[in-house]
Amino acid sequence: MPLNYSILEQSAEELRETENSPSVSMWPYLVDSDQTELLRTISIYVEKGDTTERARVLYMNAPALEVWKKMNKATGTVGEVHRPPKSALLLFGVPFSE
Repeated sequence: MPLNYSILEQSAEELRETENSPSVSMWPYLVDSDQTELLRTISIYVEKGDTTERARVLYMNAPALEVWKKMNKATGTVGEVHRPPKSALLLFGVPFSE
C-alpha cells in the first residue's frame, strides 16, 4: 500500500504567521501562478498538535507538498501515511479517495 500523505508539523511560532496556513496562502498562490487546475489534485488535512513545538500537524499529498515547496514554505516532513487519520479534518483541496 503506497504512502500517499507526508506529515508536517508546525510550531506555535509558525502558526503566528497566517501565511503558514495552506487554507490562507495556497489559493492566492495558485491564482497568481495560473495553476488553479491543481486544486482538483491537492489534498491537505489538519490535526491539532499536542505541544508548542507540534501545535499543528498537516497531512499533504504529493501535489500539495510540491506546491508548498514552490511557495518556499517549511517542508520538513516527519513521516508518511497511506491516509490521514479519521480525526484529521480536510483543510484545503479535495478529500482523500482510493
